[in-house]
Amino acid sequence: MQALLPVEALVRKDRYVVIAGLLGVTGLAWAYTAYLAWDMQGMDMASGRSISMPMTAGWTFGDFGLMFLMWTVMMTAMMIPSAAPMILMFSTVYRKRRDNRQPFVPTTVFVSGYLLIWSSFALGGTLLQWGLHAATLLSPMTLTATPLIGGSLLLAAGVFQFSPIKYLCLTECRTPMSFLMGDWREGQRGALTMGVKQGIYCLGCCWVLMSLLFVLGVMNLLWIAALAGFVLIEKVAPGRSWISRTSGALLLAWGIWMILDTSL
Repeated sequence: MQALLPVEALVRKDRYVVIAGLLGVTGLAWAYTAYLAWDMQGMDMASGRSISMPMTAGWTFGDFGLMFLMWTVMMTAMMIPSAAPMILMFSTVYRKRRDNRQPFVPTTVFVSGYLLIWSSFALGGTLLQWGLHAATLLSPMTLTATPLIGGSLLLAAGVFQFSPIKYLCLTECRTPMSFLMGDWREGQRGALTMGVKQGIYCLGCCWVLMSLLFVLGVMNLLWIAALAGFVLIEKVAPGRSWISRTSGALLLAWGIWMILDTSL
C-alpha cells in the first residue's frame, strides 16, 4: 500500500495541474493574440509592417515562421476552452483507473496529440494567408479577404453546418465519455493517439468556421472571440442541433448578401 502513495499523490496533483494548465495555457494564448492585435493597430505606417507580422511587403522565411506561430497560438486560444470537457474527462478516467493499478499517463500527452492536429491546421492557415497576401486578395491593413472570397467562405461554412460529417464530428466532440470508452488506447502512445483522433474530430467539426477568420479579419480580436465562443456553445449548450442549423442559415444569408453587394 505504501508503494501506491506516490502514485496517488501524483494523480491527485495531476488533476489540479490539468485545471491550472488549461487556464494558464489559454490565458497566455489569448494574451499573445491580444498583443498581436494591438501590434497591428500600432504598426509603422511608413514601412507597412508591424513589429511581429508582414503587411504590404513580401514575406521572408522569418515572416512565415511568425505567421505560423501566430496561427498556432490563436488556434490554441480558440480551441482549448471547447476541448476542456474532453480533457478533464480523460484526466478523470485515468484517476479512476489508478484504483485498479493501471499505468499512469499525464494528461499533457493527450493534449499534445490534440494540439498537434490544430498546429497542422495552423500551417494550412498560414499557407492560405500567404497565398492570399501574394495574390493581393488580402487587405494588408485589416487582414480581411476580398468580399467575393469572404462571401464564398461564408456560403461554404453555411452549407457545412447542415452536412452529415459536421454532425458526426460534433457528436464525437461533445460526448467525452462515449469517445473515451469507444476509442480507448493504453499507454502514452495510446493517449497521444486518442488526442490526435479527438483533434481530427474537432477539426472536422470546426475547420470551415475557422476559415471565417478571413471574413472580418484574421487579427480582429472581437471576431476571434465570437468564433471561439460559438464553437464552445455549439459543443456544450443544450439544443445544439438547432444552434448549428440556425447559424448555417444565417451564414448562408450573410454570404449571399456579401456576394450580391459586390456586384451592385
